[in-house]
Amino acid sequence: MFDILQYSFIQNALIAGSCVAVVAAVVGYFMIVRGLTFAGHALPNIGFAGAAGAVLLGLDPVFGLFAFTIGAGISISLLGKRVNERDTSIAIIMTFALGLGILFLSLYSGYAERVYSILFGQIVGISQIDVQITATFSLLTVGIVLVLFRPLLFSSFDPEVAEARGVPIRFLGTIFLILVAITVSLAVQVVGALLVFTLLVGPAATAIRIVQHPLWAIFLAIVLGVCYTCLGIFLAANGSFWPVSFYIATLSFGVYLPVRLLSQFWIGRRARKSVSAKDTSLSQGKGEDQERNASIQTMGHIQGSSH
Repeated sequence: MFDILQYSFIQNALIAGSCVAVVAAVVGYFMIVRGLTFAGHALPNIGFAGAAGAVLLGLDPVFGLFAFTIGAGISISLLGKRVNERDTSIAIIMTFALGLGILFLSLYSGYAERVYSILFGQIVGISQIDVQITATFSLLTVGIVLVLFRPLLFSSFDPEVAEARGVPIRFLGTIFLILVAITVSLAVQVVGALLVFTLLVGPAATAIRIVQHPLWAIFLAIVLGVCYTCLGIFLAANGSFWPVSFYIATLSFGVYLPVRLLSQFWIGRRARKSVSAKDTSLSQGKGEDQERNASIQTMGHIQGSSH
């Protein structure tokens, strides 16, 4: 069963898949908190158009994938500041890019196998050079997130207060969308453009339902994403004709569904505990105020009797 680990293509798949799972979990957490899940859905489709254009020009589809997704991320940040404007900009850019993709494929005379593989992923066929590129971009993306972690977290939960405190909200939004674009370009090689949500949203959404603290949620999302990816590759490689992306998507959905259904119980318990804690602190505060007022009155009576 574990004999498959001796093959180099399985080793490459596990390393590249783990790198993508880590960066997707980190970026996916902020993407959910910032309400950018629609962007995570649109960018893979836009990247597909870029890959088709690169094939038409005789280039590697990965270059077109990165160029279109990063360009779209910058455009989304510049065109839409509010949520409703941002979603409209994402939809317009995505439909235009899909139209370009269809045009590029119609102009290409050969069989664009590399382009179609981007739709469904090709993690088992990844090369050693692709592993190095994936690891490099993953480390770069995670490093940038760590550098911008505090202001990014602050602006994600309370953008108005963060802007009032002098945090560059627009700049952080642009940088983050570029990071999302890089993450999408990396994840497409594992699960494909059609199922990129599996690694971007699934682990982070499950982790947010289980824990509240951002660091613990990101750590749990990383663990879940790596487990989904490695287990999916292992199951697909052991004599199954089903693709890796199917196993990863099924594992992600199979874990999220019961957590989603059962989380209302412990989330409600947390809410009740927080309310009771607030009531206790308020009652203690009132008691302290009453004792303080009583002591003031007592001192007043003592001073009056002395006079």
